[in-house]
Amino acid sequence: MTFDELIPAPNTVRAVPEAGDFVLDGATVVDAGPGTEGAARWLRGTLGAATGLPLEAGSGEDGTTIRLRVRSDEARELGPEGYRLHADADGVTVHGGGAAGVFRGVQTLRQLLGPDAFRRAPVAAGRRWAVPGTFVEDAPRFRWRGLMLDVARHFLPKDDVLRYLDLMAAHKLNVFHFHLTDDQGWRVEIKRSPRLTEVGAWRSRTKWGHRASDRWDENPHGGHYTQDDIREIVAYAAERHISVVPEIDIPGHSQAAIAAYPELGNTDVVDTTALSVWDDWGINPNVLAPTDAVLRFYEGVFEEILDLFPATVSPFVHIGGDECLKDQWKVSPTAQARIEELGLADEDELQSWFIRHFDSWLRARGRRLIGWDEILEGGLADGAAVSSWRGYAGGIAAARAGHDVVMCPEQQVYLDHRQAPGEDEPMPIGYVRTLEDVYRFEPVPPELAGTPEAAHVLGTQANVWTEVMQDRSRVDYQTFPRLAAFAEVAWSALPAPADRDVADFERRMSAHYRRLDALGVGYRPPGGPLPWQKRPGVLGRPIEGAPPNV
Repeated sequence: MTFDELIPAPNTVRAVPEAGDFVLDGATVVDAGPGTEGAARWLRGTLGAATGLPLEAGSGEDGTTIRLRVRSDEARELGPEGYRLHADADGVTVHGGGAAGVFRGVQTLRQLLGPDAFRRAPVAAGRRWAVPGTFVEDAPRFRWRGLMLDVARHFLPKDDVLRYLDLMAAHKLNVFHFHLTDDQGWRVEIKRSPRLTEVGAWRSRTKWGHRASDRWDENPHGGHYTQDDIREIVAYAAERHISVVPEIDIPGHSQAAIAAYPELGNTDVVDTTALSVWDDWGINPNVLAPTDAVLRFYEGVFEEILDLFPATVSPFVHIGGDECLKDQWKVSPTAQARIEELGLADEDELQSWFIRHFDSWLRARGRRLIGWDEILEGGLADGAAVSSWRGYAGGIAAARAGHDVVMCPEQQVYLDHRQAPGEDEPMPIGYVRTLEDVYRFEPVPPELAGTPEAAHVLGTQANVWTEVMQDRSRVDYQTFPRLAAFAEVAWSALPAPADRDVADFERRMSAHYRRLDALGVGYRPPGGPLPWQKRPGVLGRPIEGAPPNV
């Protein structure tokens, strides 16, 4: 593997041939300075497994050395996730601005060692592991480089979630948005409310394809993570310097919770005891009732969530807030009485009251609320942040109002959208978003570029909604290789979209496909889906034409 095949592209990388080759062998030791113990553990567990080498701790008198150090000068110059990597005949030195920077640097070292370094066991006895003399200096463009994984629509077992954390780490992504609840399933154990998983984690059948499809998978579907599963996932993410943003949807997207506890719904409008976990897709009319009892119930839920997701790993808690239909509130005497009691103008302000309550509740416990851009409607508390998904407009408005923003417009970085035109794309949804399209995505819109408000753009996130992704292979197909392009957009200092060197990125992707192969990722091949990746005859919802910038 050569120094110029790295993804995401570093700020600076150059060959230093006069320095000689670093050769990793049985005598190589890891000299881990204070704060780098986690990176050293990862090296031994991951590179040690791939190479079959012990990579023992040591100072390097008798062989080549991998030196890991946190350095204050790197912190000042490059920030906590920045690093410098030097490879020469004596070994490799990774200096990071913080422990996260050292960890990002060892991800680069893994790429420099070649695709077989991404395997779980050696594949060639006695092979030579070498890195030519190389210098890399690197730091991320954005502090929020996220992936949202929806496990509510289709459940992914714990090991698949851990695998995606590894894939994120390999691409230098650092925020895992964990979409845990929706109308179609509740995925996290809440001990004080056991029916949330006993009832809410399972649906009797599932729509096969788009909601307009007449086909069904008649097998029951579901599953959930125990609290110890969640603790394991959070600890695994933290070891990889990935923060976790749990999402518990309120007040919409809540039918699974209402099916478990009917009193949470608008009982004066519908017979909530007749509701089951939803087996269809789309926007659901059954939303939470705006009552004190519902607030207390969800405060109890969030108390357990905060315990499972400690502030050091999860400073943000996502409350959804999107696609909350107000029809039931409009005819609910209870909701209308609450509007009158609070002196609110309408149902939008009632939702704002609901969101503000939990913003204050979370803030009092040292957390920050983040929600989809609908939470702007009716007014938003000062400290809340916004995930701008319906386009750029919500993020622009939020930034101009002083709110922090994560840009994730559906028209650009919803990875459930199809990757090519034509009938071979499985269950085609939305706009065509090719690898090149994602590579040309720009998180900071022109309306904010160069303005003080641009500082409110924390970063960007790709979202993987799983209505038509029933298992890991479908998630892989939709997510990769586009996540590699997105990772470079989020990390690297790229030129304007029109000026980006797509040909060079595709050249580097030819090496990266071999890494993905070694990792067992079922990505979409450049030539189109393989026979077993197709879903002929299953209805999707393709949208023609170029997506609007809204």
